[in-house]
Amino acid sequence: MKLFFRAAMLSSLLLPVLSLPACYAQSGEAVGNNKASSSQLSDAGLQLVPLTISSAGKTHKFTVEVAGTVEEQAQGLMFRQKLAPDEGMIFPFPEPRPASFWMKNTVIPLDIIFVRSDGTVESIAANTTPYSLEPVRSGEAVAAVLELAGGRAAELSIDAGDKVEWPR
Repeated sequence: MKLFFRAAMLSSLLLPVLSLPACYAQSGEAVGNNKASSSQLSDAGLQLVPLTISSAGKTHKFTVEVAGTVEEQAQGLMFRQKLAPDEGMIFPFPEPRPASFWMKNTVIPLDIIFVRSDGTVESIAANTTPYSLEPVRSGEAVAAVLELAGGRAAELSIDAGDKVEWPR
């Protein structure tokens, strides 16, 4: 009888937690297209896509993870110990909006690149401070945010106005 009572109690506690993702999907809060079933996945289970940045006549190629849901965007690159120079994460939004990020629980410095709906770089927050709770904001509404290893944008001379392209 005690075992039955514990199982019933446990299921009543887990039911709201397990149904949460369904609530997000039903309410339309997904923030991007998740095509994970037809592409490669990262170690974190996120869709991997090619991304290029055209800057000063050069094309820089990356493989980025797509943070396409509210939950994936909330997690971002938190707790990651490293990020290779040719890797990153893209945060696409369903509609352009002002963006604000912080570095809570983010171990490594990042370049946070704000991308307009036409694919051009709006601004770059370079070498953001790990663990900082200070907001890092776009200067205007953006369609996506790209995170690269800290200092990478300067190394490649990536600047405002450069073109970012990835499969949307």
